[in-house]
Amino acid sequence: MAVYFDHRIEAPDSSNVPSQLTWHSALPVLAVASSSPTTGGNVDLYLQQGEYVDSCHLERPHQPTVLRWHPIKPVLALGWENGEVVLLTHPSGDQTVLPSAHAAGITLLEWSSSGSRLVTGDQTGALAVWKVDARGRLQGNHLVKHEYNKPLTCCIFRPASPGDDVAMLARASVSGDESALDMFSWKGAPLKMGPQEGLAFYVSTAEGKVHSVDELCKTSTLLSVEGAVKKLLYLEKREVLAVITETLMLSQYTLGPEGGAQEFMKVKLSSKTGQNVDIVWTANGLLITATGEQVIRLWDLDGDDNYVLSLNETLGFERGEMINCVAYCEAKEILAAGTSQGRIAMWKMVVQPGGVRGDTKAQWKLQTPTEIEGNVIQLQWGTSLNLLAANNSNTVRILCEHVMSAHFSQQVAAVQLTPTQLSITLFTTGVNLALQSDMHIKGVCATKDSVTVWSGKQVTVYELSGTVLRNTGSFPCDSHVVAVHGENLYTVEPNRVQIRTPQGTVKQLLTFSKAEGNPVLLSVCQSYLVVGTDTAHIRVFDLSRRDAKAHCSAKNLAEQIANLGALKSVKCNASGTQVSILISQVNGRPDHKVYFYDVEMDTVTHFDFFVGRPSSGISQPDESERQQFQGTELSGRCPVSHFWDESEPRLLVCETVPISSECSSTSFLETTDVSVVTLFCTQEHGLLLQDCYPKPSGLQALLALDVPYYYFSCKPGETDPAEISATTSATPQQTQPSTGSGPAQIPHMVSRRALRDFVGLENCEKATRDAMLNFSFYLTIGDMDEAFKSIKLIKSKAVWENMARMCVKTRQLDVARVCLGNMGNARAAKALKEAEIEPEPEARVAMLAIQLGMLEDAEKLYKCCQRYDLLNYFYQASGQWQQALETAESHDRIHLRTTYYNYAKYLESMGDKTLAIAYYEKSDTHRVEVPRMLQDDTSSLEIYVNKMKDKNIYKWWAQYLESQSDMDSALRFYECAQDFLSLVRVHCYMGNIQKASEIANDTGDRAASYHLARHYEGHDDIKQAVHFYTRAQAYNNAIRLCKETGLDDQLMNLALLSNAEDMMEAACYYEEKGTHMDRAVALYHKAGYVSKALELAFATQEFSALQLIAEDLNEHSDPALLARCSDFFITHSQYDKAVELLVAAKKYHEALELCVTQSLTITEELAERMVVTDSKDLSEEARKELLERIADCCMRQGNYHLATKKYTQAGNKLKAMRALLKSGDTEKIVFFASVCRQKELFIMAANYLQSLDWRKNPEILKTIIGFYTKGRAPDLLAGFYEACAQVEIDDYQNYEKALDALTEAFKCLSKSKDSSTGQQEVRLADLQHRVTLIKKFVHARQLYTEDAAEAVRLCESLLDEPELDPAVRIGDAFGFLVEHHCQQGNFQEAYRKLEELQKLLPSQNVRYYISQASLESLEKEMGVPMKRGDSRHSVKEEDEVEEDLTVS
Repeated sequence: MAVYFDHRIEAPDSSNVPSQLTWHSALPVLAVASSSPTTGGNVDLYLQQGEYVDSCHLERPHQPTVLRWHPIKPVLALGWENGEVVLLTHPSGDQTVLPSAHAAGITLLEWSSSGSRLVTGDQTGALAVWKVDARGRLQGNHLVKHEYNKPLTCCIFRPASPGDDVAMLARASVSGDESALDMFSWKGAPLKMGPQEGLAFYVSTAEGKVHSVDELCKTSTLLSVEGAVKKLLYLEKREVLAVITETLMLSQYTLGPEGGAQEFMKVKLSSKTGQNVDIVWTANGLLITATGEQVIRLWDLDGDDNYVLSLNETLGFERGEMINCVAYCEAKEILAAGTSQGRIAMWKMVVQPGGVRGDTKAQWKLQTPTEIEGNVIQLQWGTSLNLLAANNSNTVRILCEHVMSAHFSQQVAAVQLTPTQLSITLFTTGVNLALQSDMHIKGVCATKDSVTVWSGKQVTVYELSGTVLRNTGSFPCDSHVVAVHGENLYTVEPNRVQIRTPQGTVKQLLTFSKAEGNPVLLSVCQSYLVVGTDTAHIRVFDLSRRDAKAHCSAKNLAEQIANLGALKSVKCNASGTQVSILISQVNGRPDHKVYFYDVEMDTVTHFDFFVGRPSSGISQPDESERQQFQGTELSGRCPVSHFWDESEPRLLVCETVPISSECSSTSFLETTDVSVVTLFCTQEHGLLLQDCYPKPSGLQALLALDVPYYYFSCKPGETDPAEISATTSATPQQTQPSTGSGPAQIPHMVSRRALRDFVGLENCEKATRDAMLNFSFYLTIGDMDEAFKSIKLIKSKAVWENMARMCVKTRQLDVARVCLGNMGNARAAKALKEAEIEPEPEARVAMLAIQLGMLEDAEKLYKCCQRYDLLNYFYQASGQWQQALETAESHDRIHLRTTYYNYAKYLESMGDKTLAIAYYEKSDTHRVEVPRMLQDDTSSLEIYVNKMKDKNIYKWWAQYLESQSDMDSALRFYECAQDFLSLVRVHCYMGNIQKASEIANDTGDRAASYHLARHYEGHDDIKQAVHFYTRAQAYNNAIRLCKETGLDDQLMNLALLSNAEDMMEAACYYEEKGTHMDRAVALYHKAGYVSKALELAFATQEFSALQLIAEDLNEHSDPALLARCSDFFITHSQYDKAVELLVAAKKYHEALELCVTQSLTITEELAERMVVTDSKDLSEEARKELLERIADCCMRQGNYHLATKKYTQAGNKLKAMRALLKSGDTEKIVFFASVCRQKELFIMAANYLQSLDWRKNPEILKTIIGFYTKGRAPDLLAGFYEACAQVEIDDYQNYEKALDALTEAFKCLSKSKDSSTGQQEVRLADLQHRVTLIKKFVHARQLYTEDAAEAVRLCESLLDEPELDPAVRIGDAFGFLVEHHCQQGNFQEAYRKLEELQKLLPSQNVRYYISQASLESLEKEMGVPMKRGDSRHSVKEEDEVEEDLTVS
């Protein structure tokens, strides 16, 4: 906690009543304006503690109106009521009077953000802008002057538009950001720097207008509101201008880039009429007003929210106390308010874990008030020291924050209550004393014999004598730190430590070299003093002798610790062997580590609370399990204080906070998440974590560690419910030392908590205490032998219990079993043994913690191992039902309903039936549990039943009413529950048989129908009984009644509806009776007794029934039965059914024979059924034979595809191909040949394809050539090529293609290996001759264009060749000659050739060989008529099928 020292300003006697005050923003200088109606006014400057600055006094016969400090330089601008403006410089006192620009009272003075501009304004509306240099000196006359003709009220500069942050760009460049680097180079665009300060500003007038003045001092009207403007606020984050008028009307405007303003919100602020209003606002948009009420009002302009903060009488405020003024400190996040009773209330912004700043009023925490008397009318924070100035109408007081001083040593604790008061607690006697000093206490040091306090200027020593404090010495001293050992006081001054007597006499000097620096830190433990200097050196001195002796040489920590800025705290252990150090880094932030200097080994180690691990040390037992969990508790933290035990040199305690809370020296005191960490520190084993536990609520800060207790200071105004303090049993006493008197009642400010290992052993003797410490140490390092040796002589059960508690922290279950055995705790031992089935070690340790009453540890362990089912059960067993419900809902949903049920049972046991009902409903057990719970409260139960409208509950309630003989009501609720059985039962009981019948018939409910049928049977109404037995599907009962009463017609229908047994009974009944034998056969058949049905059918000649039975026969039926049925069907000429039965009986040959003889079509399904794959039924050879027979039959029937399939299954691919060829399915023929890849099949397929129109389908042509090639039949291929050549000659007269085809034929025939050599030679010679003739004819046709005569001669010689035709058709040769003579105009010769051709081919139409044009020419020239229809049709070249006949 912080206390505030208040200093009254040392105002000269001539000063008047203070009217205004203002702090410099950075320097500790306060300006105070005083005024008097008669003598005028004056302005004075004061320093940090109220010291008067003589050189800076300014006095005028006029009243001062406005004070404004330069934002950087110590220059104060003063405005007076006569229009004069003066610049006063501190500390020289130089005064600069601005040239006369105003003739009326100054109403506003405003500096720009860097102080280069000063704006002045007066009552008449005159506004002047002045330029000021970097030293704060005025430069010439005003830059511009504007007249607004109305009193000016407010002025606010608009911040400059943000430019590029050079520092941010530099960091990005160094880290490798190329785009940032380019902005510094010439490669990118030039770096755009924002202006150093914003020179544009807004000024408001008393008539409600706001004017905008730009950087060039040009003015324009921006906006207008109703009433005088009281305050202008600029929200930089949103670029919004807020305007508040005298009537507290708040308007917000968005500012456009062209200078316009658009109103987007307007609201009336609440206030008390007729009172002065004090308005402040924060940078994050929080508007705070004080209007002379008992509350202050806050408006969040960003979040559009508002709330009030009020005073609390329990902290010392009075009822009806009014708040006059407010001030807010951004750096400390403190809101201060001055009251009418001379108190200053302060609210601290407290951020809860996971919260956001500024969310709700709950984050503002009211502190204990500071009293300064009078009526506080003005407050202001200022300077870099965050000082608060308060004007109480008579004088001004300066308040400076000071962290509360506290110290503990040798069982004496001293805690500061107020700036001048201490609470002293003597734990050895239980006495609580008060110490009232006459000075502001900045530090305190307590020992068993004395209490020493100092203010930075004076040191006072009080001697403790019983319950009396006596002043034994007081002397002036500027030391800001003091340490005490015995009768000696240790103070510091530059480069040395002074050892003094209580009266201030210097006994000895401990000097430090210039390199070692000035001592700034002192700490004493037992007989050792450790000194820390401002150059990060430490020295340890031995105080056990008369004079202090150096225990070790000076150690420069800057050489060992990187990034060391300054020492924050140094502490020494009881043996002087270890020094612990806290430091701040170069950037001023606290370090996350606590460092340890080993004096004997001259080494520095550390424990890093950021990662929760030490820098060195041996591996601890179960490190992977135990430290992983503890590391999560310690990681991300920072140490804020540390203390060694006063007698145990190995034991150190640290107070740690989350990293987000360590930035301020006092903010950690408000943090709720504070952990107290205990460490063992030794040379052999390094740093070992011993314990970590959260600081209890209600406690302020850690004071000391003195086994078996931690000592804490308490928060003022808060009681500690679990306080374990010796002072609780003692009556507080007070003393009145010579320096002053204490209050009537001294609060308990110190509380102590037992260490984990000493709970229950707080009053044990020293031997037991030492044994427990040794046990804890050896357990921590994992040395079980030494741990047991240290406690082998201890017999106390309490000690063994404490050791078992240690085992929970160290997770040593084997040791815990020994401890439980020595405790004689059989129940805990049994529970621990049963917990061994749990796979997680943490779950087993948690069970031990539960048995020892360590419930918080058990909870953490279950959470650590994520055993939320056990955690849920633990919460239930410990009565923490809300946590149990939350755990079940978020993590253990499999047990959610069980948890709801158990909670409902608990609530029922507690008598909270309403809430129990809700949770029974959530657990879905309310249908049974709620009626049971409310059965004694029938009225409540009836209300619940009607409210729930649940069928099960209706039924329960109806049964209850029935038991109470309220049949009508029971019927109504049975009907609501739709319980038709109960309705019928009750109606039958009441004799309403007709109504019961209607219900059973309408609903069809089987149970109701059965009950009604039993009722009818009991009353011998057989017909109705059978009907309702049928409705109930109780067919056996209905059949029984039908048999008994001879209802044969109904019996058949019922039997068919019932099961096989009932069908059998009915069939036997019909058979025995000898009538309706067809029904008996049908029932036997339906019941599955086919053989019995057939026998009966054959015996009684029931052929219609036999037909039905045969339809259900299959291959699983009896073969003999199948054969008998097939014979029956053959006899009656039903061959299809007979074949199916023969196949089912596996008589395939007979079935096939029947198909052949009776010409029955074999379907694919039938064929598949005939093919048996099971070798037991048919051998492979027999199966193939059967398949071939089936295929033969299919061939005879013309089912070629099925025949192909069966031939293929039989392996006879040749017959399969023949079947396919008969089918004429070209696609399947080609596919089958390609798949089988047999020579014969290829040849057969090719031969078939030749029968098709291959001339017009080139694909078939290619396939034929391919198949002959694959079938290795060159002679057949040669024949095909010959056929191709002949087609080309006959159809197209294309002798070139014919020549190619014959050439290919010759090649193929040459490859043939025909045994009949002579015949092949003849074919080859014939082919060669034909090729030669065709070549000559082709050559002649090609030569014609070049040498027509030679071509004609060749053609005529060709006609003389023997056996010219069919190689070259004679008609083509003569046609060539006729065409030639026609073209030459020799028509006589042409006609002669034509007649010659006609004689050679008398049976043919020779004009077929002559072109149409030549025929027309002949007809015209010779006068011989030609038949038009005989002319040959020319074939277009593009229609010819060109194929590559070459076979590779």
